[in-house]
Amino acid sequence: MRFRFCGDLDCPDWVLAEISTLARISSVKMKLLCVQVIRDLFDEDIDYDKVSKLTSDAKFETGDIKASVAVLSFILSSAAKHDVDSESLSSELQQLGLPKEHTTGLCKSYEDKHSALQEKLKQSSLRLGRLEAVNWRVDYTLSSSELMEVNEPIVQLRLQAQHPESGSTATTVVSVTADKFRVLLTELKQAQAMMNALQ
Repeated sequence: MRFRFCGDLDCPDWVLAEISTLARISSVKMKLLCVQVIRDLFDEDIDYDKVSKLTSDAKFETGDIKASVAVLSFILSSAAKHDVDSESLSSELQQLGLPKEHTTGLCKSYEDKHSALQEKLKQSSLRLGRLEAVNWRVDYTLSSSELMEVNEPIVQLRLQAQHPESGSTATTVVSVTADKFRVLLTELKQAQAMMNALQ
């Protein structure tokens, strides 16, 4: 069976296994646990003491606590990533065996932070550095024989790129043979043509 919060794929086996773990805590504590997990998704410090207290009635061991946080993190972030509304998420989680009271608390927390969570996921998605400069030169190496034959030229590329988060600039030097450089240039032109076709 396919689920929207899983990107219209089957639900991962480990998520199915942890649904029964989540069902062991009360619905009120489930909602409070969701609040802690959402804090973690926003890169705020999760209060593990509070999480331990919330799960102490269900006699969760350390592994159960970690699994519960992981499965809630997956459900909330995946649902936001695939833009699933709270009603659909509630229905799908109930189909997986999570009690209605639990899904109500989880979906209320999700609905409150849905837009902010999507924005956070956009910010932390694939971020590429900016290419600052490209320099190149061709080196011809001479053989050590008496005839001083010129060997195949070597193309040396010097790439300066800015890191997307820190803003620092790093330089990478790449040396390739003329044949490999021709292949690289051809593939870069094909990639550019494909990107231009998408615009």
